[in-house]
Amino acid sequence: MQGLLFQRVEVADGSFAAWLRGLPVKPAGSLVKLYNGLPKFWAGMPAAVIDIDVGDKDLQQCADAVMRLRAEYLLGNGRPNEIAFDYTNGGRVDFSRWSQGMRPTPKKKGVAWSRKGKADASYPSFRRYMDQVFSYAGTYSLSKELKPVPSSEIAIGDVFIKGGFPGHAMLVADMVENTQTGERRFLLLQSYMPAQDMHIVMNPSAEPSSPWYPAAFGDKLVTPEWTFEKDQLKRWP
Repeated sequence: MQGLLFQRVEVADGSFAAWLRGLPVKPAGSLVKLYNGLPKFWAGMPAAVIDIDVGDKDLQQCADAVMRLRAEYLLGNGRPNEIAFDYTNGGRVDFSRWSQGMRPTPKKKGVAWSRKGKADASYPSFRRYMDQVFSYAGTYSLSKELKPVPSSEIAIGDVFIKGGFPGHAMLVADMVENTQTGERRFLLLQSYMPAQDMHIVMNPSAEPSSPWYPAAFGDKLVTPEWTFEKDQLKRWP
């Protein structure tokens, strides 16, 4: 698609960027499905649909998908104690405490923890934890957790995010570089409202049709369903 001059940028083994490149995808031509199994009513075709569950509730939306992928990476790489996210009200909720049988109750500010279950660090317990996070966190809280990064330094795993009600978040899923000119291009992954399959979006400005976005995109990044400002790029701390 990129021609022989474009090659994937180098990433470290075991990094979040390397892990994202290994995400499973559904067969070519697959439609984006909503959490209830119905097809998404937007006519544009995705470049690819990620083969990861969306759940059966309207929970895993845009910022939730970003948090889910980060948490899946940490869990799969033996780093479950690093899984933690902020609720919109400011409370910090970590999987390590959840896996000990503790459960958070949102308060006006922060959360209160109480023991309501048995210790369980299994994957089903992790998914229940993530659903809890999806219910009380979103673009507003995630945008405060992430650190700003200049668009000129964009890298795989970075997040374009507008915190708000509504807001939106999209993840930089891969990047290539022209071996002669140094030009870089990247792929964008999203979920949306209502909760739906994570998918790689097409670039509506590309001619011919392509999912690749230029790293030098200017002051605004125009995607099929949202437009970001160039200063809305952030990175995991």
